[in-house]
Amino acid sequence: MSDFPIRKVAVLTEEIFHDGGPAAKEPRRRAAALAVVRNPFAGRYVEDLQGAMEDLKPLGLLLSDKLIAALGGDVKKIDGYGKGAIVGTAGELEHGALWHVPGGYAMRERLGDAKAIVPSAKKVGAFGARLDVPLGHINAAYVRSHFDAMEVGVSDGPRPDEILFCLAMTCGPRVHNRMGGFAASDIKAWDGLR
Repeated sequence: MSDFPIRKVAVLTEEIFHDGGPAAKEPRRRAAALAVVRNPFAGRYVEDLQGAMEDLKPLGLLLSDKLIAALGGDVKKIDGYGKGAIVGTAGELEHGALWHVPGGYAMRERLGDAKAIVPSAKKVGAFGARLDVPLGHINAAYVRSHFDAMEVGVSDGPRPDEILFCLAMTCGPRVHNRMGGFAASDIKAWDGLR
């Protein structure tokens, strides 16, 4: 990752006991791991960016490992995920898109049989920008109980020549989910995008 040196890594964890209703038997857990890295493409247009995805794979694995540890280490309990990027103002939105493969596939590799698309958000943002990282079930995209978002950001970044890359994982549905639809218990082996 020599082209994307890390300035800082942060891990945010949450336990949600209730959302105004009765306390859950088991709190919902969410975690986000963020890395602020130098953007080697800041301030200039580069036609071919795809090779940089390979350079970011170790970062995806590092953040995935930090998330799994933050959520207790048992990948069988993790059933939601998402990813995102905030590109500093000297970069462009496409630099955030570099995260699709290394971020998404790292989580899939570490979680095993995850089949659903990894929800994603990206934007160009100034110092202290925040991002709502969309979250969904790891094995079926239409499981309504797991639709959510987690706000992330760091107070001192991204600087104009940096990118903030983020991965997020969850354990369990929204604490008071009651919107019906396709249930996690109904997932079959190959639902994936259903």
